[in-house]
Amino acid sequence: MKTEVTGVNFNEVQAEVLIVGTFKHPENTQYWSELVSFYGASLEKWVKSGDISTDRKKLTKLPALQDGKLQRIFFVGLGDRKSLTEDDLREIFGMVGKELVASKSTNISIWLDSFTNEDIEIEDATYLAAEGIGMGLYQVPHYKTTSNVNDYYLDNIELLTTSDEKEILSFFNLGQVYAEAVNEARTLVNMPSNVLTATKMAEYAKELAETYDFEYEELGKAEMEELGMGAILAVNQGSTEEPRLIVMKYRANDDWSDVIGLVGKGVTYDTGGYSIKSKDGLVGMKGDMGGAAAVLGAMRIIGETSPSKNVIAVIAATDNMISGNAFKPDDVITSLSGKTIEILNTDAEGRLVLADAVTYAKQQGANYIVDVATLTGGVIVALGKDKTGALTNNETFFETFLEASVETGEFVWRLPLTEKDKKRIRKSDVADLNNSPGRDGHMIFGGGFVGEFVDNTPWIHLDIAGTSESSVSHDLGPKGGTGSMVRTLATLVERMSMESEE
Repeated sequence: MKTEVTGVNFNEVQAEVLIVGTFKHPENTQYWSELVSFYGASLEKWVKSGDISTDRKKLTKLPALQDGKLQRIFFVGLGDRKSLTEDDLREIFGMVGKELVASKSTNISIWLDSFTNEDIEIEDATYLAAEGIGMGLYQVPHYKTTSNVNDYYLDNIELLTTSDEKEILSFFNLGQVYAEAVNEARTLVNMPSNVLTATKMAEYAKELAETYDFEYEELGKAEMEELGMGAILAVNQGSTEEPRLIVMKYRANDDWSDVIGLVGKGVTYDTGGYSIKSKDGLVGMKGDMGGAAAVLGAMRIIGETSPSKNVIAVIAATDNMISGNAFKPDDVITSLSGKTIEILNTDAEGRLVLADAVTYAKQQGANYIVDVATLTGGVIVALGKDKTGALTNNETFFETFLEASVETGEFVWRLPLTEKDKKRIRKSDVADLNNSPGRDGHMIFGGGFVGEFVDNTPWIHLDIAGTSESSVSHDLGPKGGTGSMVRTLATLVERMSMESEE
């Protein structure tokens, strides 16, 4: 995709489509009078009459009146100037991206200054334009033989602004990096489980590591058995597909210290095992590796942006199948940490693979840990499908993370983890822990189980079972994988990088 920055001269626009932000009272926007003279005297009448809507998220398409390459102008309603937020603008640009796909416009111009207000500076608008449009452009890959649904590509973007060209391109390119990482995570979540096996996920991660010169390690079944990763191996027992523990290290400097660990659940398909899911519950379980996708997406951003913070990514990849070899309720297994676990529910498998993954991350030097997983239906019952649930053992670490989530517009809500909850997780007549204390407080018990393996390491657990996928099309993309937490994880690393430099 070619991107260039030009001044605000509507007569020289070379694009098919010009995208204009339209506040209520747009005449207060600098250079609006030039647009009026370019477009025609009727423009102001159409705005006053409502034929060009200024309502937020309303888009009006009009043909260009001047002779030339420009074919259409998209007037994008922004509503009241003072109340427009960055979250609003990201979604508005996502809507624009979807409209570009629908209209198959491949050469566009964005009047960046028309999307700014007192709180949203030109750099913010530039970044959000790239991020929002990039996510809005996403199309779900398919395997149809008679359709050309995914044949659209945006070729050229012209950015109209009076600001510094180098700085504008820098912010726009950064927004593109974030959007592309989210979209790759979406594609991973949308892939069928017979296509994205644990082995294939490892191949993807290895290519990622080679692209960005990450250190890469991949543990197979034999290596896991030698190390004693009994939790991951138990989940994998019923499968014909070998498990993989995927490890990537980004070294910001030669000193491997002050390391943040990103740990992802990579269950490529979850039948529930002998605690089998319902017929309807099985559909969509190809997406049970959304946590792994989030970590992989975040690592792509880290590779592109090179923060001054050491990062280790650990992904536990396997499927959870049923066979004569599959693990069963009443089994007792031994995790990598040495702790024993009584299995009460084979459908509570995600916390098992995470237990070994966070233990390995700690062994490899992680000083902070964030685990992310499509872990429980309980988080949906508690918070709905638009909020990520969180647990933590460290207030300071969580506050930094929460600031990152506010910046990216990914809503996170913390739930409590009490000593009573921990006692129920530790309640077993035959083992140190049980993997399923009950349906009440299900999200807390699931995440709290993982917390038993971090000890005093600052830790955050993210349950994205509700936010990893969307059942309907939305402002930032189509139904399917959302790329949840990709941007927040990367922003967290960037924030911690900045803190360490101070």
